[in-house]
Amino acid sequence: MPVPATRRNLLEILSNLEMIRRVAESSTRVACAPRKNLARTELAVSNQVRLSCLVFSLTNIISITVAQDLTTTSGLNSLAEVEFSQLSQRDPNPLGEKALAIHPDQWKHAETEHFIYHFTHSYVATPVSVEAEFHYRVVAKELERDQPAGDTKSHIYIFERPEEWQQFQVFGHLEPWTGGIHSAGSLFIQRDPARKFSGNSLGHEITHLVMHRFYSDGIPCWLDEGFAQYVSKAAHASYQRARGYISKPHSEAISNQNLMPLATLMALTYPPSDRVEIFYDESERLVRFLASTDKPAFLALLDALARHQPFETAFSRIYVGKFASARAMEQQFAEYAAKDAGTTLQNVDNQ
Repeated sequence: MPVPATRRNLLEILSNLEMIRRVAESSTRVACAPRKNLARTELAVSNQVRLSCLVFSLTNIISITVAQDLTTTSGLNSLAEVEFSQLSQRDPNPLGEKALAIHPDQWKHAETEHFIYHFTHSYVATPVSVEAEFHYRVVAKELERDQPAGDTKSHIYIFERPEEWQQFQVFGHLEPWTGGIHSAGSLFIQRDPARKFSGNSLGHEITHLVMHRFYSDGIPCWLDEGFAQYVSKAAHASYQRARGYISKPHSEAISNQNLMPLATLMALTYPPSDRVEIFYDESERLVRFLASTDKPAFLALLDALARHQPFETAFSRIYVGKFASARAMEQQFAEYAAKDAGTTLQNVDNQ
């Protein structure tokens, strides 16, 4: 969702003022250093303090203006609130109840075609809703599937205040470093309005939500995380381009000595704490490699693994003629993984 011009200008001015404030603070520190000419030093300090105070005042005024502008956002730019009792579906996930029990009077609710949202402020939830629907469309197109029969909407819970997220972490027995969790078809995330969010992390989690709806019995960890990375990296770049930014997806190269043997990768049921980054990068690269080699075969393999068929059995049957053996595929994958890559994701910018 493009930011309205007035609000965008205010945010840009605020950013520029913040930069000036930091320069002023830095200059004040320099001016306060020992000098031979004390009178000149005192004058410099006085001027810099006045500048800092002026910038601080202007920053506060514009911050209030931006906050008021965001709070009063309405119409096409914001989610339409819905009473909890009027939501089309309830969330059977017990974590949802625990989330809504934290300051229950503050929660607001809304829904779009494929998701239901629980939030505090619409200006925080609205960008999430736009990105969620965008990623649903991307995943469905990538899987070449229609909406599942009897499909239920995914619930997304958006915490704003860090202390409330910490309280939820205790309720949900989450690791203290977690900034979001996908659980049983629901997503719980923190979105502090004071911070700027970028990257593909939200898209990654939304992809998990959508995959859960298409493959409710689950898929292997490497495939689930690899596909989420594969889709979200390219989709985030596409999403940014649709908003007028210059953005290109990028897949990290992995040296052969850092690669895990595929048998080890595929046996993991959870990302290993000592090799988390390699796990995600290698899983994404493997998904990208298999999909770019033969897209219909990859989708057939995905369906087979979702039915819990062994990888080697399904791979030998589906990729017949593409590789001499699973071992030969692993050797070719090692060469592929060592090179930088773009994306083979279907273009959805204008569709």
